[in-house]
Amino acid sequence: MRRSGVQIGSFFLSKERRFRVSRKKGGSIKLQKMLVPKKVISGALNTMDLMKIYNKLYAKFGPQHWWPGDSREEIIIGAILTQSANWKNVEKAIVNLKKNKSINFSKILKTNNARLSEIIKPAGYHNQKAKKLKAVSEFFLKLGSRIPNRAELLEVHGIGPETADSIRLYAYAQPEFVVDTYTKRIFSKLKLIKYDMKYHDIKNFFETNLPKDAKLFNEYHALIVQAGKELKTNKAFLSEF
Repeated sequence: MRRSGVQIGSFFLSKERRFRVSRKKGGSIKLQKMLVPKKVISGALNTMDLMKIYNKLYAKFGPQHWWPGDSREEIIIGAILTQSANWKNVEKAIVNLKKNKSINFSKILKTNNARLSEIIKPAGYHNQKAKKLKAVSEFFLKLGSRIPNRAELLEVHGIGPETADSIRLYAYAQPEFVVDTYTKRIFSKLKLIKYDMKYHDIKNFFETNLPKDAKLFNEYHALIVQAGKELKTNKAFLSEF
């Protein structure tokens, strides 16, 4: 299918979304608009606004080096374990898996559910997550080296929209913007989205107003998580924006 638009560097931009992207020294990103978007979500937001927020977050927190993990399998396993869990507790569960030489899909499938549940207990909801890890392990072993598409990931037990996007973004470097509670909390407070918007609508909001770039989505989401943690102890944090 022929696309209507222009190729700029590594980005293909439609007539409604033309802008130049360049990385400044230190990692922040500069955008120069080439054409004002025809339609702007929320009536006041444009690409420059989202990138301004990104650059402020980057200047404050620096690169986050996400996702922590020594292998693709570990990243995917971590994406399951982090559901409704504090990352520190997830790390404890991952350490346990490594001690038991079970940080791979084949070993997870060979480990009985009771034993697997005990190993990952620090991550919480360990019985449910053990079943999820089994289903996920079976899926990825059958998948082989192919990159999974989003639709098939969503059919796997234990993988919802946020987890699917996390896996595609962080394990496979695919440009999927990850939406979490911090995203909803921060950007609703900034009055750029409504807190009760559906996941897909918030995801589409960001992907429509940002360059479709996996590295940018990776860092932006990680910075949002850091900003969400900052907001817990610094209520005035968002006044900087």
